[in-house]
Amino acid sequence: MIVVVCPGQGSQTPGFLAPWLAEPAYAERLGALSDAAGIDLASHGTVSDADTIRDTAIAQPLIVAAGILTLERLLADGRSEGIGGIAGHSVGEITAAAGAGVLSETAAMRFVAARGRAMADAAALEPTGMSAVLGGDETALVARLDELGLEPANFNGGGQIVVAGALDALERLKDESPAGARVIPLQVAGAFHTRYMRPAVERLAAVAGDSDVSDPGVTLWTNRDGSVVASGAAFVDLLVGQVSSPVRWDRCMEAFAAAGVTGIIEVAPAGALVGLAKRGLKGVPTVAVKTPDDLPAAIDLIEQAA
Repeated sequence: MIVVVCPGQGSQTPGFLAPWLAEPAYAERLGALSDAAGIDLASHGTVSDADTIRDTAIAQPLIVAAGILTLERLLADGRSEGIGGIAGHSVGEITAAAGAGVLSETAAMRFVAARGRAMADAAALEPTGMSAVLGGDETALVARLDELGLEPANFNGGGQIVVAGALDALERLKDESPAGARVIPLQVAGAFHTRYMRPAVERLAAVAGDSDVSDPGVTLWTNRDGSVVASGAAFVDLLVGQVSSPVRWDRCMEAFAAAGVTGIIEVAPAGALVGLAKRGLKGVPTVAVKTPDDLPAAIDLIEQAA
């Protein structure tokens, strides 16, 4: 059983769309996605620098558009019937919603553009950030977070938890981390998936109410708890609430294992989720689709599993 996974914010790098836009068909499709989002994604995916594409309002539509470009070729010619399901990490859940048919590509781009703007605005209200914590005891870490007023934002599995909150508290965590834990500050604009994002939830709920929604055509897992969601409307509700609640990617990987996963394909901009799978789903073959040149290996993995 092949599971397609869609990465979240932080997976983008300067110029990563250049190999895709070398093909006219991809350039044309990206133009349509740019129009839906109201952002020049071609420029941001080719010439914008790291600081520019770190902006939440730019990064999120850019990542979802790249995933949609990948999915269109990956799942063409009936190959969507050859995959066991799809899931996304954080904003990648919007890519997954498009891949599963819950949202049209146009609706997905409008939704993610609104999400990016709302989260950027929420992040601007207070100076906050995020740090990755590697290793250590999870119970001890959570207790330390409570003491500092921090929150776990992403349970990524494989001994990695991303935490978020006030910058001074994150600095204290780094200086006084639990035994065996290493704290790495992340270059992000705010404390995503925490209480600091509640203003964004309210705005996104209004956007969701105006979106046409269908039930998923393939198995679709949610970040909320790793469960399968069969209702498109319920999944969109979860997308809204997920902005201020933790990403449980650890439980998603546990669900993939329970379902009998035999291969993982990560869509562009790929790499992060394949890395987590190598630790959390040891021995499961993976393909990271970073450029169109990686598509044949991904397609071969689907066809071998059919």
